[in-house]
Amino acid sequence: MNDKAIKIGNFNLSGKAILAPMSGVTDFPFRKLAHQWGAPLVVSEMVASESLVNANKDMSRRAIGEHLAPFVIQLAGRKAFWMAEAAKRVEDLGADIIDINMGCPAKQVTKGLSGSALMRDLDHALTLIEAVVNATTKPVTLKMRLGWDDSTINSPELAKRAEDAGVQAFTVHGRTRQQFYKGQADWSKVKAVKEAISKPLFVNGDICTLEDAKAAMAASKADGVMIGRGAYGAPWLPAQMSRELNGQEPLKPSLVEYKNCVLEHYDHMLSHYGKKFGVKSARKHLVWYVDHFEKNEIEAKQWRQKLCSTENITDVTKHLNSFFEEREC
Repeated sequence: MNDKAIKIGNFNLSGKAILAPMSGVTDFPFRKLAHQWGAPLVVSEMVASESLVNANKDMSRRAIGEHLAPFVIQLAGRKAFWMAEAAKRVEDLGADIIDINMGCPAKQVTKGLSGSALMRDLDHALTLIEAVVNATTKPVTLKMRLGWDDSTINSPELAKRAEDAGVQAFTVHGRTRQQFYKGQADWSKVKAVKEAISKPLFVNGDICTLEDAKAAMAASKADGVMIGRGAYGAPWLPAQMSRELNGQEPLKPSLVEYKNCVLEHYDHMLSHYGKKFGVKSARKHLVWYVDHFEKNEIEAKQWRQKLCSTENITDVTKHLNSFFEEREC
């Protein structure tokens, strides 16, 4: 395993496990917590370039990230003009690094010829990459999949061409777009990307434990890992995994510290979205926290119902306190 610190532009990362961009998950409250725990790098939700430039409220909210150095915003789009304008916009907003999304498999994204659909036309994909690189003074990174399908595994070619265009780091999810999230990520196929480039590479897909991370890095020869769904209900995981990959003492938070994290997350959601929308937006996170700490399905189901069946903020807070107090016994 490579012990050298990963460098993106002028940033030397403190560890090798970073938080993936996930729509509806890695909003500012979630990223703020992961950063507080010590995640080496956190990436915003995917921000639609044209919508951001046109001051769409939701996209503008996704592009918030003050105090999260390095502050990384991920852009998506299919037109070079809007990608370039969005890159200028997020640099003005304080972004330290700009990530380009060419990996999202969601139908609502690919039907608009964005995300992983761009891997079907590498010449067009390169026009977007060049537009972003030329529009900003900040380091540009790229996230992709292995390819569109099993017959077009073209991530090594895209990575090489993107590196030549100025991209500073890469993340590859070990599935094709057509796989979505089915089956197992094939980390070994990411190795060909590492062999094609000299810049840092993160491997992504099905990385939930330290053992997963070590196996993924060994199979792919990647410099680090990007944690996606494994961080559901565990914003501390990138920091925890980074420490262990660095050979440092693992994080050993008390149950009280975990409880305080969950309560803080709930408060952040309410302040970020407003109480009415915040209560509803927080529910999926509360469900993931319950599932993380309660493995008995009958008990977990009861707690999920308690936490998600009320819009009374005081009641939700009381339920959360009770949930953790029961586990301290």
